[in-house]
Amino acid sequence: MATQTLLPPSPPEFSALTNLDLKKLLINFLHNNTLIFFILLPLTSILTQSTQTINLLLSIPTTHLLSLLSLLLLFPILYFKSLPSPVYILDFACFKPPITCRIPHSSFLEHSRLLIEEKSVRFQMRILERSGIGEETGLPPPSHYLPPKASLEGSRAESEQVIFSCIDELLITKSFNPKNIDILIVNCNSFSPTPSLTSMIVNKYKLNTSVLTFNLSGMGCSASPISLGLAKDLLQTYPNSNALIISTEIIVSPNWYMGSERSMLISNCLFRMGGAAILLTNRRSERWHAKYQLHHVVRTHTGADDKAYRCLYQVEDSQGKQGISLSKEVMPISAEALQINLSNLGPLVLPLSEQLHYIFSVLGQKIINPKWKIYMPDFKKAFDHFCVHAGGRAVIDEVEKNLKLTPEQVEASRMTLYRFGNTSSSSIWYELGYMEAKGKMKKGDRVWQLGLGSGFKCNSAVLECLNTVSLPVKTGAWADCIDRFPVKIPEIIKF
Repeated sequence: MATQTLLPPSPPEFSALTNLDLKKLLINFLHNNTLIFFILLPLTSILTQSTQTINLLLSIPTTHLLSLLSLLLLFPILYFKSLPSPVYILDFACFKPPITCRIPHSSFLEHSRLLIEEKSVRFQMRILERSGIGEETGLPPPSHYLPPKASLEGSRAESEQVIFSCIDELLITKSFNPKNIDILIVNCNSFSPTPSLTSMIVNKYKLNTSVLTFNLSGMGCSASPISLGLAKDLLQTYPNSNALIISTEIIVSPNWYMGSERSMLISNCLFRMGGAAILLTNRRSERWHAKYQLHHVVRTHTGADDKAYRCLYQVEDSQGKQGISLSKEVMPISAEALQINLSNLGPLVLPLSEQLHYIFSVLGQKIINPKWKIYMPDFKKAFDHFCVHAGGRAVIDEVEKNLKLTPEQVEASRMTLYRFGNTSSSSIWYELGYMEAKGKMKKGDRVWQLGLGSGFKCNSAVLECLNTVSLPVKTGAWADCIDRFPVKIPEIIKF
């Protein structure tokens, strides 16, 4: 079979799909401008009235006038009281695989030749040539055995290596006492042991008995925004609390495929070792020390559709060997999920000018001329930086094309894929770390984190940078190699 037949068909024209919900847009517009309608408009009306009206107000007894002013002040007080508590991201840390875990393409293919037939090896070689993955990515020690040793003990050891390394770096960088962690969330797609990974962390760091723990599995590469959304909801429920999120994937698990089905070999070529630890808080006093504020999390689940549900599917092949099957339909399905996600995200993030432009074009088509073309909002005006899930070169290419992003706007995604491979749900944090290490993150910048994963799910998180990240960045996965990037990645890397 030629490699080209495995490439997914092109998704439908994206601009034709992106239609914002007009009702939601109008409701959101009114909600965001509540103070204008309830305070500024009445005051403007009073100030523009005749002298007679102003004299009438001045004739009101002082006590009554003070009562009226108190009522006017009560509206903004009640409004601000009704707002949810802000959620801040104090810092994050990404795992950097040690040099002993490095797996260059030559080693990967050499090992494959000892395990599977030559025809399947050549197929993997063609996938790697076009993958956009470089020579410095890492796989855990059990995968370096011949054959790879997929065992519970090996998966636990990999979990401890990745998770503890991330947490240790984060706690040291922030001088944070783990006893102050009130909420602990771990998302890991394919490895869910007993006791859970959260219990493993509680035991290692001797967390308090009152800590709230949540272990999320089976969520795929889009799980990190899901964890952020859960943490946000919990932090808006429990005051004066801190939350720790671990976003990772365990590679040598039951899903490391040892067969020869091509749709199931692709994941072996793309996925690599990685993880991230994120520390959040709702304490307003920490705003001045936090890096980011988490504004929105928007989740889209298209699993009601059978094709979407099965496009990334854990299954056994004809020989009973387990792995993840990747459908050729995954790119069109991801494009549709992204379109739905954007239609819900738009009313929350688009600037007022873009929202009004869209509203007027829709009303004009409905009222004036049915042939009017509806304006497609420009999401590049809503964000300064884009963290697109580094699931593979095809994923980044399609998002870049559909959203009309520039090569600079997807640079972090491509360099993350090249340096670390597909690290699953944690890839968006490697990308954010890349931007910080490059000195791109300035106060007030808005960041869009986009996760795409099995289910099929498309999830977004919107962050605002609270403090400019100064250079040089001395810690993190990029600290000792950022000067070498960006690099030019050829369309095909010949071995």
